[in-house]
Amino acid sequence: MSSFPLVTHPHAHDLLADGQDGLITVAQFLADVRQLAAVLPPGRHVLNVCVDRYRFAVGVAAALLADKISLLPPTLTPEMMRQVKRFAPDVFCLVDQPQAIDLPQFAWTGAPAVVASTTADTTSAPYDVPEIPAERTAAIVFTSGSTGTPVAHRKSWGGLVHSVRAEAARLGLLDGRRHSIVATVPPQHMFGFESSVLLALQSGSVMSAAHPFYPADICAVLAQSARPRLLVTTPLHLKVLLAAGLDIPATDLVLSATAPMPPQLALAVEARLQVPLFEIYGSTETGQIATRRTTQTVQWSLFPELTLSVSQGRTWASGAHVQPPMPMADELELLNDGRFLLHGRTADLINIAGKRSSIDYLNHQLNAIPGVIDGAFFMPAEPDDAHVTRLMAFAVAPGLKTAALLAALRERIDAVFIPRPLVLLASLPRNSTGKLPRDALLALAYAHQRKGASHAA
Repeated sequence: MSSFPLVTHPHAHDLLADGQDGLITVAQFLADVRQLAAVLPPGRHVLNVCVDRYRFAVGVAAALLADKISLLPPTLTPEMMRQVKRFAPDVFCLVDQPQAIDLPQFAWTGAPAVVASTTADTTSAPYDVPEIPAERTAAIVFTSGSTGTPVAHRKSWGGLVHSVRAEAARLGLLDGRRHSIVATVPPQHMFGFESSVLLALQSGSVMSAAHPFYPADICAVLAQSARPRLLVTTPLHLKVLLAAGLDIPATDLVLSATAPMPPQLALAVEARLQVPLFEIYGSTETGQIATRRTTQTVQWSLFPELTLSVSQGRTWASGAHVQPPMPMADELELLNDGRFLLHGRTADLINIAGKRSSIDYLNHQLNAIPGVIDGAFFMPAEPDDAHVTRLMAFAVAPGLKTAALLAALRERIDAVFIPRPLVLLASLPRNSTGKLPRDALLALAYAHQRKGASHAA
């Protein structure tokens, strides 16, 4: 039976986290994990909603030690909580601050010790690091719901470790330097879970416990983190960060995911920060499987031991941590040597009057119009064969009129894809990772239809 260590830091006095109360060593982390594991309630399923990233990590590790499973749903809405309760009737909620969630709650706000110096003693004797069976279910993650109802997927400890170690090698985090990982994405999201929590545990890095969102907060957290610094973020956060015009602290690497990175934004980030920007590709179903440096190539490169194949009209990923083979929700063009092109989500492909496009392409053209801060196309479901559903779009574009936006779109896309209607809004209801779940777009469409009906009356 194979197993993997909970952490790979070589010494007990190595730094593992930059927490609310100061710097935290591996020894303190392991003490917190063991203390929490001993007092967790009896239910086997843990809904970990700790806001502090370090406390979230302690919760995940304590659940692993106690052979419990961390549940990571995409949202905490009442309906999602009802689905979680049906999925796991014994679930309890691990919190580090009060939450309005209709589930049994167990609070943990352990106060980590403060490390007085960053010059850790690296001559300490070997220390006791828990070994976790590779086949143990570490987490159950749920799809985001951007294309429908969330679906649960089990993740083994061995699979997660294999995935983040491949990521660490690809990003150059195993070169002996201790990287500081600052993330704008929540740890409950698959990208944040892998790239801000597990990546730190399995690469000897230091995670920031903070969850900065606004540009000033991102700059503040970066400034207090030791170099080299890795910023784990999204295109939305990067776009807003650059637009804020702040003095961005020196950063050594940027990693982005959750949405396609516009090439012009990637170029702007690298020019402003003077660091390489990498995108990581994956899904809730597969975890991360490929990367690319967006300013240098449009091709994605698979992690080692992973393969893509076409069967039954779909592309399947398999090997390494993707077991069993999983169908991909995207349109991929397979190339040689483990490389591929991404052409958008299968569910995003649309056909109007015999012409094909994708929501991703249309979104890119809308957001590329000067003055557009944010925008998204939406194709409602066909009610029946007798009705024609119109393509809609929503945009945040202060100072621009609808007619001007439509004229700019006609310069960029075929006339059959011009949205009817194009709705101007103050903001779009994106979640904390910058995604627009389909139910949020449905709600916008319904609200606009009701508004139109009331005006007609």
